[in-house]
Amino acid sequence: MHRIAVINLVALTPKQLKHMPRLSALMDSGNCCDLAPTLPAVTCTSQSTMLTGALPDRHGIVGNGWHDRERAETKFWQQSNHLVHGEKIWTQLKRIDPSFTCANCFWWYAMYAGVDVTITPRPMYPADGQKIPDIWTHPASLRDDLQQAQGQFPLFKFWGPAADISSSAWIANAVRHVDQQFDPTLLLAYLPHLDYGLQKFGPEDPRMISQSALLDDVAASLIEDLMARGRRILVVNEYAIVPVHQSCAPNVALRDAGLLALRHECGHLHLDAGASRAFAVTDHQIAHIYIAHESDTAAVLDCVNQLDGVDQVLHGESLEASGLQHPRSGDIVLVAQQHAWFRHDWWHSSNEAPDYQTTVDIHRKPGYDPRELFIDPNITFPRLAIAWKLLKRKLGMRSLLNVIPQDPNLVQGSHGRCDTPESPLMWSSHPIDLPDSLPLASVSTIIDTLIRNP
Repeated sequence: MHRIAVINLVALTPKQLKHMPRLSALMDSGNCCDLAPTLPAVTCTSQSTMLTGALPDRHGIVGNGWHDRERAETKFWQQSNHLVHGEKIWTQLKRIDPSFTCANCFWWYAMYAGVDVTITPRPMYPADGQKIPDIWTHPASLRDDLQQAQGQFPLFKFWGPAADISSSAWIANAVRHVDQQFDPTLLLAYLPHLDYGLQKFGPEDPRMISQSALLDDVAASLIEDLMARGRRILVVNEYAIVPVHQSCAPNVALRDAGLLALRHECGHLHLDAGASRAFAVTDHQIAHIYIAHESDTAAVLDCVNQLDGVDQVLHGESLEASGLQHPRSGDIVLVAQQHAWFRHDWWHSSNEAPDYQTTVDIHRKPGYDPRELFIDPNITFPRLAIAWKLLKRKLGMRSLLNVIPQDPNLVQGSHGRCDTPESPLMWSSHPIDLPDSLPLASVSTIIDTLIRNP
């Protein structure tokens, strides 16, 4: 078996590659092709599709999160690999050759995956309300080795208003460490940097030139180091980010139609999903609509069909044809227009919003919220405000880090649709026959080819 590294450069398309000279030079050799994304073209679904070769109706990852009907809870960014159904590529290859080993560095659903080495973000949440940056690793000793060697994992640079290249640089160094210490047959690495700027600024913004250049240095250096150690490299991407200038709030429409249940708690208005006749779980350009009683389906369809910003309403046969019909999916799935994205909001005014809405809180919000990449522009001295809130926490006082804006118009890029003007890229350092375009589900086959073929 050949040793390979699969490097996930999220949101890499020809537009970004134009401003990445080192990576472009590397790609002059080997072979390159477009990837055709899976619906929805979001992180957790895409990575599960690449690693199982299956669509969401089989592997069950219908988005970055979904509503658990039995628990009546909506959960995003869960981490157990047991959630992913179907055989993973490492299980298949280990069955063929028991000497095969695999390391997963930051691909999602990493915990308890049955691989030999794992690194994944896992903050600590002590009882005093703090969020302490940390990682979960297997073997457990790797956690201390990495953070002693290169400092604490920069969690707040991995997601949130401060997200920047330092998180991808930290991951790249961790990948080098794993490569040298464990030398796995298959090495999976995830470098998310392009994702941040493309959602904040949009793909047409000139600021993306410098952002692409930053990742160019980190990614190209890592690839060169891995190739020098004899690895074949496969660069993949999950989706292309498109410019957006409109947001759509299906929960507001469902509320106005009398289908949403709400509760007043501590002066704020909270969604009561379990009591709702219908509600939406939003995820970039996709929204899952969960309906409590089938008799309400017609009313829900009438409501969502009138929403400005909705392109497709998938239900019944069209949902089945999309490859998204699964018990975890909504009864109806909405696909946004190319220039629009879905927000989870159910409030009519900002005063009604729950207190966590103006914080970075990826687990409590019943939808993905790209506004967490921004600092509220209405805060006059944001650095001072944040420092003061953090100081109060260090002094043992409770303090809400409410610095995230509610304005959806700040968001300039989104993803989730499959038919984007540009396609995600895939590149193999080893010359192999590739068509002009390849389904995302075929990535597992390419991995198998690069590992087992001469």
